[in-house]
Amino acid sequence: MNVPSGFDSRVSLSGEPEREIRPAVALGQTRLGPQFRYDLRAPRLEELDRFIVEKPVRDWSVVTWKDVGKPVRVENYASGKRRWEEQNGDTMPVKTSWEMFNRSFHSWFVKDGPQAQREAMQRLAKSLTSFRLQELASVFQELEQVTLWNLAHRVTDTIWDPRGKRALFRGLDVTKPRILFLGAAEGYEAMQLYAMYPGGEAVMVDYDAFCRDHRFGEFPEDYPFLGYHPETGSPRAWYKRQMRLTYLVEDIRKLPFGREFDIVLSVGLLEHFPDEYKPECIEWHRKFLRPGGYAILTTPRLGWRTKLFYHVMAEAMNYTYRELMTIDQMGLYLYENGFNILRHGFIKTHNGIVAKPR
Repeated sequence: MNVPSGFDSRVSLSGEPEREIRPAVALGQTRLGPQFRYDLRAPRLEELDRFIVEKPVRDWSVVTWKDVGKPVRVENYASGKRRWEEQNGDTMPVKTSWEMFNRSFHSWFVKDGPQAQREAMQRLAKSLTSFRLQELASVFQELEQVTLWNLAHRVTDTIWDPRGKRALFRGLDVTKPRILFLGAAEGYEAMQLYAMYPGGEAVMVDYDAFCRDHRFGEFPEDYPFLGYHPETGSPRAWYKRQMRLTYLVEDIRKLPFGREFDIVLSVGLLEHFPDEYKPECIEWHRKFLRPGGYAILTTPRLGWRTKLFYHVMAEAMNYTYRELMTIDQMGLYLYENGFNILRHGFIKTHNGIVAKPR
């Protein structure tokens, strides 16, 4: 068979020939690529405490909304959403807003960050030297956006945040788990869980086919997820093609599954539902869990960094209803809807909760 440059032939989990990826970074190291950071640092579980700020165990039954306040709604919507609503004389349907968001967000993930910054700087300089002052505002906004994206996603790795996610996911009592990822987008967190608890399978669900075909379908094959060897327990890197993954394009409300998953996961889902719909969203995390299974949820946390991000990146991000909340607010939503909270805290820019149904 013809093997592309950079790959070797071997047998996959399914018994079919596959290409073995040559590591872009060694265990314990990190490296910046043009679009994202490769990161295999901190292979030992005991080191992960540094990457999550866990809140103390508390009696959630005495916590009230008066204590914690309500989330902050993000309302500076993208111009694409506003134009659609003006042209159609109606509120953009939820599914349409997600489709527009996914395409916009993916366009940023595939950017060469340094190159995009250089090009924006060149356009800014050209506008200044040519005295095209009417262009300055839009060119400066472009430079501001690409600089912030490069810093947030590529340099500081706050969106994928592999060490923070591993700190949140550690210590689960599962072996070869079945994982269900609701609103999976590119599926990053399901793949990280698979690497940490290998040998099971992950089922990812999103009702936008673009996510399956592009956000997940084009996820970089050489991106390493730090996890463990299932037989020796020693650290190793896992890659997308080495995992048992299924991607379904389906409405979460129409899934055919019963209580058959060890972990039900969502990332950035709960904050897109107004309060009257949050109980339904939270129930999706319960209805597919086996007895003793774990629900894991994250949301962007309320803070000046996330406020700045959603302000500067509004054109890329703000197509849908969105809230920024504290970990206390997020925890109270789950507790009031029948979950006991096992771990709650925040990582770089996200709240994270591990819970079980009561």
